[in-house]
Amino acid sequence: MAKILVVDDEEQLRRLLGQILSTHGFNCFFAANGKEARNHLENHAVALALCDVNMPDESGIDLARHINDHHPDTAVLMVTGEDDPETARAVIESGTYGYIIKPFHNSELVINVQNALRRLKLEITNRNYRQELENRVMERTAGLKNALEGMIQVMTRTIETRDPYTAGHQQRVASLAVAMAEEMSLGKDLIEGIHMAGRVHDLGKISVPAEILSKPGKLTEIEFALIKTHATTGYNIIADVEFPWPIARMVLEHHEKMNGTGYPQGLSGDEILLESRILCVADVVEAMSSHRPYRPALGVDIALEEISQNKGVLYDPGAVDACLALFKNGTFRFD
Repeated sequence: MAKILVVDDEEQLRRLLGQILSTHGFNCFFAANGKEARNHLENHAVALALCDVNMPDESGIDLARHINDHHPDTAVLMVTGEDDPETARAVIESGTYGYIIKPFHNSELVINVQNALRRLKLEITNRNYRQELENRVMERTAGLKNALEGMIQVMTRTIETRDPYTAGHQQRVASLAVAMAEEMSLGKDLIEGIHMAGRVHDLGKISVPAEILSKPGKLTEIEFALIKTHATTGYNIIADVEFPWPIARMVLEHHEKMNGTGYPQGLSGDEILLESRILCVADVVEAMSSHRPYRPALGVDIALEEISQNKGVLYDPGAVDACLALFKNGTFRFD
């Protein structure tokens, strides 16, 4: 039978409550104050605590709050001689399952205890069911993320095979973009999406002829126009993939500029997704810092000067400030 802890500073009342409950098959334990009750609860599982409201040192209401916070599998019923709205409000707000006003009939006490125990059983069942569902969702989510990670890895290797000169470019852009997003105090989920998009933002280059990607000289207008199609191509490749983040949109927009001079849509300002604006800055800084077939590396300093001079014109001011702070403080560097 259920174990009940009777907490009351009056020994006579403790005995009376224990006697009534014992005759109905409940296993009763006793505590004269809050301290004794806490000690008992630390060492023994109790289904229900039956507490007096007014006790020396610690009130029954304070004890009820402690039990709710530290012993969620223990229900609390209050016993009080004060039949007033303020006491009732305080008792209810402390998270108890109800209160009994003295003097009471024996049947009233037993019915209240039985109802509290039934409610506790139902709440524990529901809590366990919710936890089981949460665990299943977490397992499912982890599985999906692993699948997405595998897909992203395949995409990354595919484009780097086509364009060896930018091998590692996507990963470096992703790393810088994540660091910038963290510097901007963005949310964890948003940052995770930026990381994924950064790793595949140049996926569309798979459609650009390899001889153009690796051409050592200056590109013609037609060749440059072909390269510019990679944003739209990348978008089209993954547009129907149900990512938990707007990956396809970030891929499409990572060459858009704040003043509308970017491509492929000529978006401006807030028309461009914040994540895309962050990727744009990271992409520019990494590209200028690294070697390309048509030019040697310009270096980080030149890249930072570029985004600084065009802050608010071509590049998002918040993203630029974050990027500059990372390099100024020495908290980020390309591997």
